[in-house]
Amino acid sequence: MRGRETGQIEMKHPLAGASLLTLIASMAASAANAADATADATALAAGVTVSDVIVTGTRQTGVKAADSAAPIEVVGGQALKSVGQPDLIQTLAQNLPSFNFQAFGNDMSGLTLSAALRGLSPNDTLVLVNGVRRHATANLAVDAGSPYTGSAAADLSFIPVAAIDHVEVLQDGAAAQYGSDAIAGVVNVILKTSDSAGSISATGGQYYEGDGDTGSVSLNKGFSLGGKGFLNLTGEVTYHDYSRQGTCDARFFTQSCQLLPAVSSDPVANAIDEAGIPRAADYPRLNGEYGDPSYTTEKLFYNAGYDLTDEVQLYSFGSYGHRDASAYQNYRAPTKVFIEGPTVASSVVPFPYGFDPFEAINENDYSFTAGLKGKSIGWNWNLSSTYGDDHDNAYTLNSGNLSYLEAFGRTPTNFHDGSFEASEWTSDLDLNRDFAVGLASPLNVAFGGEVRRDTFAIGAGDFASSYGAGAQSFPGFTPSDQGAHARINYSAYIDLAGDPITGLHLDAAGRFEHYSDFGSTEIGKLTARYDFNPMFALRGTVSTGFRAPTLAEEYYSATNVSISAAAVQLPANSPAAALAGFQPLKPEKSTNYSFGFVAHPVDRLQIAVDAYEIDITDRIVNSGFLLGSECSAPANGPCPAADLTVISPGVNAAIAAHGNVLDTGISYTGISIFANAADTRTRGVEATADYASDFGAWGHVDWSAGFNYNETAITKLRPLPAQVTNAAAGQTQILTPTALSALTTATPREKVILGAYYSLAKWSVNLRETVYGPSSQLVSVDGTGASYPGNPATDLKIPVTGITDLDLGYRLTQALRLDVGANNLFDQRPPTVPVLAGGQLADGEHVYGEPDQFSPFGINGGYYYGRVTYDF
Repeated sequence: MRGRETGQIEMKHPLAGASLLTLIASMAASAANAADATADATALAAGVTVSDVIVTGTRQTGVKAADSAAPIEVVGGQALKSVGQPDLIQTLAQNLPSFNFQAFGNDMSGLTLSAALRGLSPNDTLVLVNGVRRHATANLAVDAGSPYTGSAAADLSFIPVAAIDHVEVLQDGAAAQYGSDAIAGVVNVILKTSDSAGSISATGGQYYEGDGDTGSVSLNKGFSLGGKGFLNLTGEVTYHDYSRQGTCDARFFTQSCQLLPAVSSDPVANAIDEAGIPRAADYPRLNGEYGDPSYTTEKLFYNAGYDLTDEVQLYSFGSYGHRDASAYQNYRAPTKVFIEGPTVASSVVPFPYGFDPFEAINENDYSFTAGLKGKSIGWNWNLSSTYGDDHDNAYTLNSGNLSYLEAFGRTPTNFHDGSFEASEWTSDLDLNRDFAVGLASPLNVAFGGEVRRDTFAIGAGDFASSYGAGAQSFPGFTPSDQGAHARINYSAYIDLAGDPITGLHLDAAGRFEHYSDFGSTEIGKLTARYDFNPMFALRGTVSTGFRAPTLAEEYYSATNVSISAAAVQLPANSPAAALAGFQPLKPEKSTNYSFGFVAHPVDRLQIAVDAYEIDITDRIVNSGFLLGSECSAPANGPCPAADLTVISPGVNAAIAAHGNVLDTGISYTGISIFANAADTRTRGVEATADYASDFGAWGHVDWSAGFNYNETAITKLRPLPAQVTNAAAGQTQILTPTALSALTTATPREKVILGAYYSLAKWSVNLRETVYGPSSQLVSVDGTGASYPGNPATDLKIPVTGITDLDLGYRLTQALRLDVGANNLFDQRPPTVPVLAGGQLADGEHVYGEPDQFSPFGINGGYYYGRVTYDF
């Protein structure tokens, strides 16, 4: 990570940066002799054509996407390369109307962003690589009130785009076929298998405001293994710098950025602040909380296969990724961490100009898969085993610990907060065979089983990080937070597919699951498609699903301290949670329905429309911020102890029972906790259309359109335990109003994507318009969204917004291509959070001009870029 004059440490890894660049350079040198490859080989390597035969959503072989009984979208090579930011999540979000991603996150939630299908949690979308389950991240998102809170799904940012041939997205419940966490659908990343061709690509860009500098270099190269196999290697290095939104800090400035007079009656403290704050870095914009984190990632991926015989293939693929990332936190005044003496000169002030803490992670992510597949006595079989692990060391940098300073007369400025780690070891056996049984098509019989072991662990930080109230912004993990947890899952499935009569296809799947911590369940799926003629077909699905809570949802524990609030993420399966009246987590169960049609009314035109309903019982949701105490007269400054009012003794007792010591002088203390809080019903319609037009000498255009309508409603809300209820303060529901709106209105109900890809000789133009429907979220000064005297609720609204993306490409030679373009060409921004009387922001935060954080299209505005690609 970038160092700063404020004392931020720089973390490096032995395999980072230079070693990967050396590997890329050596691979490029070894491939230089292949630069004169034929045009056909170059086109294939570039991924300009992708087979439409799919492997997702069916156990049969040779099925095409257009003939699928379930809705399948294939994102091909050209689409993967026509996005400005070098990120798989961006690519999928810009091509799939039901695919949404977290555009911004506070704290460590901003260091690993998540993606989701059909408005559900990212935990309900299963990610596969080459048909094999991809392991999850250890970095749990716990931002109270975020639509993505609770996410601990696979981290797509560790899969380099250069390694991918295409992506198949099954937008339908598939838990019976693939297991837990496929309630919303499946994203299957298919890796390249070339044994000779390769490409080098470099891209750079930044936001229109001149920040968020981004650079990426990638290399993909295939090698033949004696004519019997292939080895395909990919390396990628990506760097992204901080961005910053908002203006001045409401605690110290007017809206016009004029410094406020000191409000403290303490002359020594006033003198320290008055002398120090104007000398802070980036004055007067001294609070950088709102914006992108800075990160550097290095990624290696390989995919290999070798024919042992004509019928048996040995295969393997795997990855290694490393990331250093850090995110700004709220600025602290010089007197936030100091020991006051009789005079200014006798006071101990470690940060005379105040300080900007950073939350940082040093992350290592790796996976390895090995398997055998082949055909014996008429059966296709596939045996594989995969191990994946994600390990994060967490840090608070450029900060201080007041309790430590008061006890020992000094404070460290950099803290190791501890670590968190998640791993999965999965072994699968799949078999299938066609039987001629007198039907219109052979009956395909598929069955198999899976064994998976999941682990999650939190390691305590250094002594200074958690001593007393801990380091400012993010106290370290304490002994009460740490722990290691594991479970084993066994499952078996059977899948029968065939055509009873000509034109009618049926697919029935059943699955048995047994969890060592939750017991057993059975789920099923029935899919049907009837082709009336080559131009029109109806299709539909009914399925049930089951998702066990992740170990992180059950056991994650941490304390986060902002300027005005201290929040404990209480482990759901802990004695402290039980003391507050909460029950241990149990699994989600779902029922999915979908019905639609596929039409080919004219040549080169395909239209697909699918309506769906997803009913989830015992849905696992973060509660939002449940208050334990609040300041009776909240303001931008610290709250005197005499003005602190107890809202819930049960919350305070749970915090104490868990062993947490919270910061003093803040306005709000409380907890958030994952709970089986609600039953929900998600209804929607998804429509896509594709048309290819050829204008001869005037070029070729591929037109595409996509539409998604998605609405989530609460059908049942669990009661808040009596131990933490306070009707006078509006604390009566297990989900706060902010958490409720995050679940139901913070994600746009409508999303429209219109695209045109024009090519003529050496030129190409990719134009895309994404229109997001309105979205909204309830907020309040205390962070709950509840409205009561002294704490008005505000409904933040983002109107209908169109985002235009443009990419212009020119092929200088058969091998060398240049692209320039812009994402969010017209620099659309979300509204800013309004300011209440007295200068307080409506959401209780502190930066004037803070953008609405739930914006589906990000908070940074336009981004422009350039890219050069060399195929060989």
